[in-house]
Amino acid sequence: MQVFKLCLKIFKKNLPVMSIYFGVFIMVSIIMMSNNRPTEQAGFIQAKTRMVVFSEESSPLIDGMKEVLSDIAVFEAIEDDENQLQDALYFRRISYILRIPENFTEDFLAGKNPTLSVTSVPEATSKIYIDMRLDQYLNTANIYVNQIPGIDAQTLNTYTLEDLDYETPVQMLEADQTFGEEGMMPYYFNYLAYTFMFVVIMGISTIMLVFNDLNIKRRNACAPMSSTSVTLQFYLATMLFSLLSWALLAGLSLLFSRNELSDSNTLAFILNSFVFALSSSSIAFLIGNLVKGREAISAIANVFTLGSCFISGVFVPQAILTDSVLKMASFLPTYWYVRGNTLIAISADFSKALMIQLAFAVAFFILAIVVGKKKRMAIEA
Repeated sequence: MQVFKLCLKIFKKNLPVMSIYFGVFIMVSIIMMSNNRPTEQAGFIQAKTRMVVFSEESSPLIDGMKEVLSDIAVFEAIEDDENQLQDALYFRRISYILRIPENFTEDFLAGKNPTLSVTSVPEATSKIYIDMRLDQYLNTANIYVNQIPGIDAQTLNTYTLEDLDYETPVQMLEADQTFGEEGMMPYYFNYLAYTFMFVVIMGISTIMLVFNDLNIKRRNACAPMSSTSVTLQFYLATMLFSLLSWALLAGLSLLFSRNELSDSNTLAFILNSFVFALSSSSIAFLIGNLVKGREAISAIANVFTLGSCFISGVFVPQAILTDSVLKMASFLPTYWYVRGNTLIAISADFSKALMIQLAFAVAFFILAIVVGKKKRMAIEA
């Protein structure tokens, strides 16, 4: 078992680099665990704006205006002094000053469209809400003034407030279940793809790079060991490495989502990740037969792993990716792995995603054998 032991020594030598990516997976999983816990309630509560109202008259129309504004504003009592008001605006004790001129109600009922004097903090978003609420009240009141000639201020205010009291019922819907992540387990198994692909590509490609060295291949050809035995030991070592990596990452995913281990879909997640491990190992075999330098292995592993994960839905949910990106990603096993996790999360049939990943595993493995055989024939020639 000399070849098998040699492979294990090479794996051990590259263990520090691979440990970094195991650490990255753990850190990302912890971050996702803290940031993506489901909330009990989703909604919006608007903060009230602090404002001051100075009115030179008192009427039901003015009272109604203040009543409407009270829903989104808090009225502060500040003396009508320019310096005090400027200081209050500057230090953000208030954000809005509304001045209502004398004879405003009389002019409004006469249809003269009197103007209000407004002073606010520049570019404050709160100003927009106050303006919208004022416009809503005055525009509704103006309709009654135009349609009911001679209407008095009290009746006008009553009608206007009744209209503004109507609210449209809003129902908060749950997130789009096509993404399907009920619970946290799908997140962890999705991120498993990034770490596993890189570690396996780095590990297997490094071993194959050593064995594909021209001088080593010639020396092995002279050794009293059949090529079948060498190949068998080599594949045994690489498969052991892949299975150990998969078991460790799958175990970590289950550890982070231990509260969901009783879920009936747990075994399906494990099965889906195991099939993905097979397809990733086949890709690693192919890359190992293609690379010609140690520096190229890290570059290819990073580019291929990050690229496939970004467009396949590992980092960005497939539900918000464009159709063109998803069509391109569908030629990669990572896409079908994430797709399988999404279907598992909503208890849908994921057998198609599983079969396609197996097809990728077989196709890449056969392609790797063909490429390796051509390289051997070129050396012998």
